[in-house]
Amino acid sequence: MTALRQKMVEDMQLRGLSERTQETYLRVVRQLAEHYGRSPDQLSQEQLRQYFLYLKNDRQLSRSSCTQVLSALKFLYEQTLRRKWPVLDFIRPAPERKLPVILSVEEVRQILVRLRQPHYRVCLSTIYGCGLRLMEGVSLQVRDIDSGRRVLHVRGGKGNKDRYVPLPERVLEQLRGYWRQHRHPRWLFPRRQVTVKGLPPGTPAPDGPMDESGGGRAFRAALKESGISKPASVHTLRHSYATHLLEAGVNLRQIQLNLGHDSLATTAIYTHLTPQGAVQAMAIINQVMADLP
Repeated sequence: MTALRQKMVEDMQLRGLSERTQETYLRVVRQLAEHYGRSPDQLSQEQLRQYFLYLKNDRQLSRSSCTQVLSALKFLYEQTLRRKWPVLDFIRPAPERKLPVILSVEEVRQILVRLRQPHYRVCLSTIYGCGLRLMEGVSLQVRDIDSGRRVLHVRGGKGNKDRYVPLPERVLEQLRGYWRQHRHPRWLFPRRQVTVKGLPPGTPAPDGPMDESGGGRAFRAALKESGISKPASVHTLRHSYATHLLEAGVNLRQIQLNLGHDSLATTAIYTHLTPQGAVQAMAIINQVMADLP
């Protein structure tokens, strides 16, 4: 490990960044070094500027990916190398104003019933029923279930923050039933047996949670089989959860707490996605306009 990498790791640990964020930042810095064939501390501002042009024009990275790269490089140059370079403030991508894809309750059901493997069906049902991110769902531990209070303890969510979310009765039943099948002492969704060419069938997997990519593939397969044409992903289940709660009359502040959003403005985007809100607005407008000449 180079001295620069070691110092950056130590700085990230002192800042309290999650292991996932640390891995992402180190990968970004490694890719920058590989692109120029030299250590990042030997690069100039103009080389950084050209690198972001390469990411945008040649690799055509999405805004979220470019923002991730920018966050990692700002940490490296501003925190670890103590360089306040104006270019790092200038190249921030403009915010997007896209509304998320939303599935109806029936569409969610159509997808979940097509997940025939129990570990995927129960995991994705939990993600929808509790409004979780994919990483939060696969990383759930046995100790995270508080059946007495009917809540789920989500540990190390985005920003390395914990939160409690309501645990629906049906989800609790599914989690109990699936755990009885494997009885892992720690993970609710443990890694399954390894099926790698060259290894004996049924080789035990290294201890840890289920891989996220498997859940994504299972969701896409179920979505395709259902015939639903919406460009949905596992994260769509989280968006749908929030929208369905809002449509059912749940307070926006409660939904914010369930999702773990820092700002109520982030949660408020779901008010634009509920047909009930549009109907109510139209009724008010009609009432106001009724007495006008």
